[in-house]
Amino acid sequence: MKLLWLSALSCNGNVHSFFNYEKIDSFLKSFTFIYHPAIESDYTLQDIVKKDIPCDILLLEGTLQEGLQKAGVDIEDLIFRYGNKVKKIITVGTCASFGGIFLDSEEKYGLHYRKKEPHDKFISLKEKTINIPGCPIHPQTLASILYSIKKEFEIPLDPYQRPKEFFAFTTHNGCLRNEYFEYKVDNHQFGNIEGCMFYEHGCQGPFTNSSCNKILWNEVSSKTRSGHPCLGCTEPTFPKYNFFETKKHMGIPAHLPLGVPKRAYLSLAGVAKTFKIERFEKKLI
Repeated sequence: MKLLWLSALSCNGNVHSFFNYEKIDSFLKSFTFIYHPAIESDYTLQDIVKKDIPCDILLLEGTLQEGLQKAGVDIEDLIFRYGNKVKKIITVGTCASFGGIFLDSEEKYGLHYRKKEPHDKFISLKEKTINIPGCPIHPQTLASILYSIKKEFEIPLDPYQRPKEFFAFTTHNGCLRNEYFEYKVDNHQFGNIEGCMFYEHGCQGPFTNSSCNKILWNEVSSKTRSGHPCLGCTEPTFPKYNFFETKKHMGIPAHLPLGVPKRAYLSLAGVAKTFKIERFEKKLI
C-alpha cells in the first residue's frame, strides 16, 4: 500500500513521533511512502507536484493556510488532486484536524474543521477522511489505523471523524490518580506521584478524548502518570490559555467531566469532602 505524506504549517512533531513506533521496521515492509519529508522515498516533492504518482492513502500534517505553497504549487490544489484519487485521507495531528497551535487568523484551518466549527472547503473529501488528532499523535494509533485500512476493516468514527477505537473514552480512563479525583485530593507538584491535577492544576483529562492512559507512550508512561496535567491536545479547542490553571466559578470548576451534570457533581463533591482518609494524608505530607 502506497502512502503520501504532505506537510503544511507544521513543527514536524508528528513526523518524529511516528519514528518512535516500536515496529517501524516491520511497518516499512508493509507500506511504501511515495514521498515523506524525512524518510528516503522513491519520489521528491517536486515529482509529486509535477506528476500524478499513484498512491492509496494521503497523510496530511500541519495547519492549512490560504495561499500556502509547496514546491511552487498551492497546497489546496495538491490536496484536491491526490485526495480525489486515494482511498483514504488521514489528518495526522491536531493542526491538520482542527487548526491547532498555528490557528491565529481566518486564513488558517484544519482540513474539515476550524476548531469545533466545520467548513466546506474540502467537503467533497470528507467521507474518506479520518482525523487522528494529537500534539503529537501517538504512533501506535496511526499505525493501527493504517493496518486497518489495508485489511479493509470497518473504522467507526465519532462526530469529529476520530476513530472510536482510540477516542471513545477520555484520558481520565486508566489514569492512576482516579481515586484522588473521586475524593477531591489535589495536593500536587509537578512530578509527584500522588494527588489529582484536575482541581487546581488544569488537567484536561476528564473531558479529553484520547487513549493516552490505555496505550502508554513508549509502552511506559503518559503525562498524568509522570506527574503532568493532560493538556487536552486531541480536542478541537486545543490549545487553551493558562494551561496549568483550573478556571473556577465560586470554587466550582468551570468545565465539568464529560456527561456529569452540575447538580450531580456538587452532590458527589460535597459527599467526598466529608471523608477524612488517613492514608492519603500520610502520603501527601
